[in-house]
Amino acid sequence: MIEVLLQGLLLGGLYCLFALGLSLMFGVMRLTNTAHGDFVVLAAFGAIAATAALAWSPLGVALVLLPLSFGFGYAVQRWVLNGTLGKDPLPSLVVTFGLSIVIQNALLELFSADPRSLESGGLNLQSVQLPGDLSLGVLPLVIFGLAVGCTVALQQLFQRTAVGRAFRAVSDDREIAELMGLDARKVCALATGIAFLVIALAGLLQATRTTVSPADGPLLLLFAFEAVIIGGMGSFWGTFVGAMVLGLTQQIGFRIDPGWGIWFGHLMFLAVLLVRPQGLFPKTRG
Repeated sequence: MIEVLLQGLLLGGLYCLFALGLSLMFGVMRLTNTAHGDFVVLAAFGAIAATAALAWSPLGVALVLLPLSFGFGYAVQRWVLNGTLGKDPLPSLVVTFGLSIVIQNALLELFSADPRSLESGGLNLQSVQLPGDLSLGVLPLVIFGLAVGCTVALQQLFQRTAVGRAFRAVSDDREIAELMGLDARKVCALATGIAFLVIALAGLLQATRTTVSPADGPLLLLFAFEAVIIGGMGSFWGTFVGAMVLGLTQQIGFRIDPGWGIWFGHLMFLAVLLVRPQGLFPKTRG
């Protein structure tokens, strides 16, 4: 059971990286990005294609992919999503759903439906031995550490920087923020660029940890959405805790029966909605 719990926490680290970008975009713009999972898959296939074409290491690909993802996210928000923002959530849902369809079909055309993965140089085969005949994979530990680091960085960005204050101002009242001199379009584009940095990191690690296929986007979106809702909308530490709860629940389900893991996660999600619909930590905390 100890090993199950540890593996659940490590799985939650990956789910946390899936969910942080979604939490950031919703927290600043109140925008639910239904193409979120497909952007994760797009980043994964971008890393796979770059590694195959240029014969670079995953680290070298990451150093190029992350800045490009920031610029891509900035451009997507500035020239595609910005016009959908407002009190009515339907335009953003429709546009991001359309982006999801476009990304899935483009990846199918370019890469076919075959699952692919990113070579990690043997990192996914290494493990750390613990007392009691327990062992933990090095790659899952790295992913968990990055999840903690990204959560801390985003929390500090929001709480202790001028950029974070601009994010909070636009989130609270966009019109008043603009009257005070903020360019809400640039603020939202910057937030989306940062969210896409985390999305690209999640895609890179997902392709390294397991296989990805063009149709994986909706499932990854579901995991991210459940983690955000369990933790509470707009709370990065809540998202982290929600991802841990989801990973632990799924791992316990897998332990009972290999076909029950995903189902157990859905049951936990529904239970939280029934008992505490606002999530465990509905507000961002310092």
